[in-house]
Amino acid sequence: MTISGPAPRVSAHSEPGATGPDTKNQAALRKAAMDLEAAFLTEMLKSAGLGKSRESFGGGAGEDQFNSLLIRAQAEQMTRAGGIGLAESLYHALLETQNDQK
Repeated sequence: MTISGPAPRVSAHSEPGATGPDTKNQAALRKAAMDLEAAFLTEMLKSAGLGKSRESFGGGAGEDQFNSLLIRAQAEQMTRAGGIGLAESLYHALLETQNDQK
């Protein structure tokens, strides 16, 4: 079984199949927004206690070292699956700010 993320979103401000500078910039803005949401979710998952070892199972130095990587990967996957909507809100705010500067 293969798990894949959602289909890429098409911005209302770009033509389908467009590859101009605006489209590349919009892709960079979307990536930045998704990275920020993933970072936020990572901290929220850490605060919620996700990944803390239980005394009856697991533990050890390896688990402690790689736990943060697991939480980050889970947060990134949550963001790719739609997240909590933070990335979309950030993307539109960044896009508006960019359009206001033009």
